[in-house]
This record gives sequence, structure tokens and C-alpha cells, in this order.
Amino acid sequence: MAKGFVNGKIYTSFRPRKIVNGLVVANGRILYAGEEERAKKITALLNGELIDLEGKTVLPGFIDSHMHLDELGMYLNMVDLRGVKSIEELKSRVKDYAKKAETTWILGHGWDQELFKERRWPTRWDLDTVVKDRPVMLSRVCLHSAVLNTKAMELTHLLTMDSPNVVKDENGEPVGIVKEEAFDLAREKFKETLSLDDHEKFLRDAMSHASSYGVTTVSFVSCDENSIRGLGKLWERGEMPIRVRVYLNTEKSESCEMHSKDILEFLKEFGIKRGFGDERLKINGIKILCDGSFGSRTAWLSEPYSDESSTQGSPNIEEKKLKEIVKEAHNAGLQLAIHGIGDRAIDMILNAYEALGYIRDRRHRIEHASLMREEQIEKMARLGIVASVQPHFVITDWWAKRRVGDRVKWLYSFKRMLDNSIILGFGTDSPVEPIDPWETIYAAVTRGKYEGVEYYEDTKNESLDLEEALDAYTSGSAYVIFEEKELGSIEEGKLADFIVVDRDPFEVEEIELRRIKVLETYVEGERVYKK
Repeated sequence: MAKGFVNGKIYTSFRPRKIVNGLVVANGRILYAGEEERAKKITALLNGELIDLEGKTVLPGFIDSHMHLDELGMYLNMVDLRGVKSIEELKSRVKDYAKKAETTWILGHGWDQELFKERRWPTRWDLDTVVKDRPVMLSRVCLHSAVLNTKAMELTHLLTMDSPNVVKDENGEPVGIVKEEAFDLAREKFKETLSLDDHEKFLRDAMSHASSYGVTTVSFVSCDENSIRGLGKLWERGEMPIRVRVYLNTEKSESCEMHSKDILEFLKEFGIKRGFGDERLKINGIKILCDGSFGSRTAWLSEPYSDESSTQGSPNIEEKKLKEIVKEAHNAGLQLAIHGIGDRAIDMILNAYEALGYIRDRRHRIEHASLMREEQIEKMARLGIVASVQPHFVITDWWAKRRVGDRVKWLYSFKRMLDNSIILGFGTDSPVEPIDPWETIYAAVTRGKYEGVEYYEDTKNESLDLEEALDAYTSGSAYVIFEEKELGSIEEGKLADFIVVDRDPFEVEEIELRRIKVLETYVEGERVYKK
């Protein structure tokens, strides 16, 4: 049935900013966007339903260009450690959660040692005092490190693993902190305990949660084989309230039945290229992890860390291997999404892309693009590389100037990238950051001005205006996933994905942006969420 939406303020796009007051949807697409009276007439001619917006504001649905759907689902089913101010508070939350949790593993996420009054990382011995008989794994907010209790360290064999990413004390004893590949091993051990039903639940919960914040499409990066199976089952049953664009994890997973099968070889064998699927679920490409994070000091810098001169981080993949995979995926017709946070890692990524020759029309991606020197931005623009950036990192990484010192002027350079005609898509890296787009918009516009972020004065020139931020979260993200002709704006012929919010973002003070609430979410003209 056709639907007409009238008596509202409907933003069809942001750059340029266009407003109409009438909208008609039919067969999942925008049939008309214009004057209210004409919208009423068209709706009546189609015997459609007329919906009174009662003066509310309508915006295009948000497109999260980089998030982890499975991890978000897991996060929604574990203890929340965001904002914890001490190790004692962390222990208290874990203890209370463990009393009611029926799962074998006790999981938590979101702690940040920079907030702890003890000014140190938690250890396995801290966790042992509250839970000894079940494995405990608590991931840091960056999802590049975690703390495990002794039981979990034993089950994952990390107590005896010889790796710099298994942190040890001065006596050579593992303290329970694991990073990068050691953290991945721990997660894989946990995932071995999960069934396909578990994966489906996590994915279903995550999609429902995203829709409640007005997110109508997500780029699911680092998707593994179990998650793609789960998505397939949900798609088959028509249980996907939002659109999902998949970037598969190239790393082999011991928790998957097909772990011995290289995912890139599988895609090539069956001729699966970017865009394989339908409007609800598509495979777009592969995700490669090139380095780590600032929080764990594993992001790969060209010079040592300012607050730890003994390290400059390290790559998660050798440059030769990266170039091989990039070339193979490119030739297979897949889009590449490569994680690069440190400037040395970004050098390696850009070199790998440059070696391919002309690639502007392929829209290969850099994920995060956190620390970018001027010449790197120019090279990225010349190659036609697009970026998926996460503005909320600006607020979460309030301590980042301590890590990079004078290089902070290169940090989260959103304005410089836009000024160099680099297309930006906004994402959250959820559950690393909140899935709520208004938190991201707020961070992009204010750059931590109201939170006293230490490097605000150093980087305030990288603040975006509201039009730029909203455009990046809609049409920018649509471009990044090759869907600017179908998504990202409320224009005739496009898919009818839009949201109703409680306030006009252009009529509130910037400090109020994060308090805007989504009242309704529509995908293909059907309401998938109502507050």
C-alpha cells in the first residue's frame, strides 16, 4: 500500500540542504517528494494511507559505514564497562553480573584504563578475586586488547604463549592483558562455545538496536563465516529489519567449520564480487587489519610514541603479504576495506593501493584513517581512496595528545580530507563507540569542546559544520558502499529509508545535538521501529 507523509519538515538532502513537506512512498521507494497538497492528491489516487507527521522532522536514514554487528550483539548481552572509573568498580560490576549470568564465559566490554583512579591496567589477579571458577574476558573499549582471569588464560593456553602481545610483569609472569593476535585467540576460544542460534540472536539483537537509533544500513566489517551463515538464515526468514553490507574477515577462524578454507579463495572460486546479494543483504568485499589502536599503543607510527619511546607500534601484516592480498581481491572484483590508524600503517596501505594502478572507480577504503600527514591526504585524494571515519574517537581518545605529541595536528583530520575532495563515510566501529548517530554528529561538530578534550585547541579547525556531518552519515556513507543512487537521501526513485526525530537538528544548539531522539525508523517505507 502506498503511504503519504504530510505536515512535517522533510530534509531530502544536506549538501545542498533541501526541504519539502510532502512525501509519497510506494513499493518500497520514494514515489514523490515535494509539496504537501500534491502528496495528498497522489496518496488519494493510489488509495494509500495518509500519515500526519504532526510537525515533526524527517531525515534520510543513517548509514553506519563501519561497525561490527556480531560484536554489538555480544556487547548487548554482556556486562557494560563503559565509563568505569576504577578497577574496584570494574570488579564490582563483574561480580554482580556473574551472579545472574548463566553462560560459561563471563564477558564484558568497554573499560579504559586511562579513566581508572589506580592509573594502571587491570590484571588477571584482580579478576580472580571475584570470579575464579569460570573464564572471564573483558575487552578494552578499542577492541584491540582485553584482560582475562587465570581460568580464561589457562583455557586459551595464553599462560604459556611466547608473544609480545601477552603482557608480562617484571618476573616474566603473564598478567592477563592480551593484545592483537593474542586477544583474537581468546575470542576464538570463546566463539567455539557458540551455536548458530547464538549467532542469530546476537545479529538479531544488534539489528534491532541499530534501527532504534535510526540506522537503516550498516557496513558489517570483519564478518566471519558463522556470522554470514547467521545472516543468511535471518535473510531467508525475512528477519532483517535493516540493510547489511558485508566485508568478510580474511583471517582464518578456528571456531568455524570451514576454517581451513581461505575466504578469499572461496569468493574467487564461486565468482562472488562486490554487490553480490539483494537490497537487504550484500557481500561487498573483504576487511584487512593493518595495525592496532592508540589505546593499546599497537597502532603503527612512523616515529615512537611520545609517552612510550620504546615502541612505535607494529603492523599486523607484512607489507609484501598485504600487497598480494590487495591485488588478489582487487582482481576478483571485491572492494577492500583496510584498517589503518597509525601514519606508518597508512603509508603501507597507500603503497599497496598505488601499486594497483588506476583504481578511482573501485572506491577502495581506508578504515579510520586516524593519523594522516598532509602528503598522505594528498596521495589518498589523488588515488581516489574513500575513508570510513569514526568522529566519536575524538572524544573517547581524549588522552591521544599524550600518545602522539606534536603530531596531534594530524589527528582525525576530517575537514582536511573533505577539503581535498576525499569522500567520507561516517561510522561508529560499534561496539567500540555508541551506535547512536547523534553522538557521532555531536563529536564531528564539537570536537570535544564541551568535554575539555586535551587537544581541542590543537585540532578545532578540523570541526565540521552540521551539513557536512549529516551529509557524511547519509550520502557520503552511501557513496562509500557504492549505493549513492539508491540510498543516502530522500529523492524520487530511491529506496524509502528515513527516520522521524523529535527535534530539527538545525534548530538546536550544537551542545544539544547528542540529545536528539529517533521516534520512528522506516526501511523501504515500512516502520521497523517506533519509540
